[in-house]
Amino acid sequence: MKKFGTVYIVAVVLLFLATMMTFTVDERQYAIVFRLGEITSVKKEPGLYFKLPFVENVKHYEKRIVTLDWNQADRFITREKKNLIVDFFVKWKIIDPKKYQVSVAGNELEAKRRIAQTVNDGLRSEFGKRTVNEVVSGERGTIMQILRKTADQKMRRDIGAQIIDVRLRRVDLPEKVSDSVYGRMATERKSVANQLRSEGAEAAERIRADADKQREVILAEAYKDAQVLKGEGDGIAAEIYANAYNKNPDFYAFYRSQEAYKKSFNNKSDIMVLDQGSDFFKYMRSLTGNQ
Repeated sequence: MKKFGTVYIVAVVLLFLATMMTFTVDERQYAIVFRLGEITSVKKEPGLYFKLPFVENVKHYEKRIVTLDWNQADRFITREKKNLIVDFFVKWKIIDPKKYQVSVAGNELEAKRRIAQTVNDGLRSEFGKRTVNEVVSGERGTIMQILRKTADQKMRRDIGAQIIDVRLRRVDLPEKVSDSVYGRMATERKSVANQLRSEGAEAAERIRADADKQREVILAEAYKDAQVLKGEGDGIAAEIYANAYNKNPDFYAFYRSQEAYKKSFNNKSDIMVLDQGSDFFKYMRSLTGNQ
């Protein structure tokens, strides 16, 4: 029993020493190894590592992206000396754990404070170059790109952090001036809309006038062509009539008289007052036997 207790104690001691001599790093972390307070190595890859017990200690840092949510809205002054209320958020992560440890002692709150101060300074600089309209609508995307680039350069150099994105969540006017500014913007937009409507109406009138002109030209051309065709048809008809007359003048005269009778007595109510000796009744007298 005593021997078993000794083995148990030895096993516990060995397990304790093994625990003290090893540490793990997963894919979401960095690890810095300290020896008596001095940095000896940085572990960036996941795996199992060894250390000297009681002499070396390990500190882990987050490798994943962290969000700095700066919802403490601040006032910023534009080029027009107008105040804007702005808040933002930043996406960042550690890329140099050694520099991060040296600069902020691994304190995430201190790192966020320095990042927020850098972005805040950049906002004041960029807003001071622009008008309210440019900040609110025209160049908001450009401002965010500039802030991300400048903050990234500074934070890489100062604390070993990468700034992945900077977003302006809210850009508002103070309540006292927002109504008047929005009213002025609405008036300007209305003026632009009226101008566009006037230009559209003018263009529509030009289009209608041009269409009417083209219509008149087309109708005139069509009438001219119709008259030409009609004249050609009348000429052909006259030629046919002349040829028919020349071949048999008596039959032609008889045919024309029949056409005249047909048109003259088309309705029962038609009345004609003519002398009975008129040539109009020539063929009627022939049919009755009276000359």
